[in-house]
Amino acid sequence: MLTLERARELNDTMVKEDHLIIHALNVCYAMGAMAKYFGEDVEHWQAVGMLHDYDYEKYPEEHLQHTEQPLLEAGVPEDDVRAILSHGYGICTDVKPETNMEKSLYTVDELTGIIQACARMRPHGITDLEVKSFMKKFKDKRFAAKCDRELIRKGCEMLGMEVRDVAAICIDGMKEHAEEIGLAGTGE
Repeated sequence: MLTLERARELNDTMVKEDHLIIHALNVCYAMGAMAKYFGEDVEHWQAVGMLHDYDYEKYPEEHLQHTEQPLLEAGVPEDDVRAILSHGYGICTDVKPETNMEKSLYTVDELTGIIQACARMRPHGITDLEVKSFMKKFKDKRFAAKCDRELIRKGCEMLGMEVRDVAAICIDGMKEHAEEIGLAGTGE
């Protein structure tokens, strides 16, 4: 099974830009929270979240086309590689999310972008962010406009969950790591 330590090692070989490292951490911790919700292995889901954009920095125009072989060769289990590939479903892969892990990764990848943007606007960052505030920003299409809300809705539908419920789980998961992900706020 893929460990978080191994995922970090592999990610560090490819991802150097701070904003992409932070994004990987955001998705990692949101995935851990989703694993907890589904009664699955938290660290395992975090590890998959950590590695989800493995090839993005070097191959942004060919995202996920340089992921499968290198990760398999590095000993990452096939199921985990499949989960990583599935987060690009309909965008850059045809790997349809089928498991709760795959559906969660597909959904939280974009969702964490809006959560991060919300938290950055607040004096206390994510530490006091409530789902009600998140939902206001989610409904405003101009806010964090690059985050694909239709994809998030589609992912939540796949999970059989409401956007607000998935957001609440992810916010809680990210709150625990507010300092590390730069979302503790300034307190002013």
